[in-house]
Amino acid sequence: MTASRAELLRLVAELSEADPDLRLGQMLTNLATLARGPATEAVWDAEDDELAAAARRLLARLRERRTAPTGTATSAG
Repeated sequence: MTASRAELLRLVAELSEADPDLRLGQMLTNLATLARGPATEAVWDAEDDELAAAARRLLARLRERRTAPTGTATSAG
C-alpha cells in the first residue's frame, strides 16, 4: 500500500468518526467532487493524494462547524 493510500484511508476513518451519518459512497463522491470538481469522471480520475487533500479540507470544515458558537454561520466555501 502506498503512503498516500494509507493516509487517505486514515482520513476516511477520521471523517467517518466526525460525521457518522454520512454514508461511504456519499463521502467518496463528495471527496472526488472537492478534489476534481463536479465532473462525472471525478470519481474515476481523482488521485489518492488529491482525495486526501480534499478529506483534510472537509475535516477542517467539520471541525470549524463544531467549534463555531451556536447561532454563528460559517462559510461553506
